Amino acid sequence: MATNRAKAWTEFRRMIAWIAFAGVLMVAGALWYLSLYDALYPSAILATIGGVFLSTLLGCGLFAAAFFSDKSGHDQSVTDATMHDERQD
Repeated sequence: MATNRAKAWTEFRRMIAWIAFAGVLMVAGALWYLSLYDALYPSAILATIGGVFLSTLLGCGLFAAAFFSDKSGHDQSVTDATMHDERQD
């Protein structure tokens, strides 16, 4: 069980690194797209960086956390703890 958790943790860290890289690429793409149509002001740049990067990290990070929970065995331990023996009821 411990090896599954260690492997899941390693995979989770790798997923977060890829998600952060994708977020940086999306911010660059969004800033490029915005620069095609208007001048970029510092406030627009900061809002784009914050909005696009944090939204990407939050959305993808929640999915990564769900996958980590399943692969590390946390979901199974919760399922086991909440199972009721129907014969006792």
